[in-house]
Amino acid sequence: MSSLKETWNGVATRVEGLIGHDLLALVSRVSIAAIFFQSGRTKVEGFLTITEGTYELFRTEYKLPLIPPEIAAHLSASVETFVPVFLVLGLLTRLSATVLLGMTTIIEIFVYPDAWPTHLSWAAILLYLIGRGAGRWSLDHVLRIR
Repeated sequence: MSSLKETWNGVATRVEGLIGHDLLALVSRVSIAAIFFQSGRTKVEGFLTITEGTYELFRTEYKLPLIPPEIAAHLSASVETFVPVFLVLGLLTRLSATVLLGMTTIIEIFVYPDAWPTHLSWAAILLYLIGRGAGRWSLDHVLRIR
């Protein structure tokens, strides 16, 4: 039994060496960025022209307390367009991930509370980036931004 455990632990050590923080951070940044960026693209035509359908969604299904639907639509489209670019570049990663975690929290509480499994998976990725940073394959590393 001891040799089986030692073999398993040896394999685990090699895997840890191959799949380190830098790779996990890069994959996390790109994957969560893709989710939000694609969502943002559904809200606009061209670069940042909000569609009438988006305004209607924010008046009805996405209605938030205290924020007028027109402002919420613009904020959402802008955040979902620009913040993912920062994440892919690994620039201001912890701040960018915090912004998207805040957005995820708002969506969970006010828009789709039954979608908690999806939002929890997003939160896990974002919390990893907030807690560990962008990794060496990022502009944060090049610019020495923690």
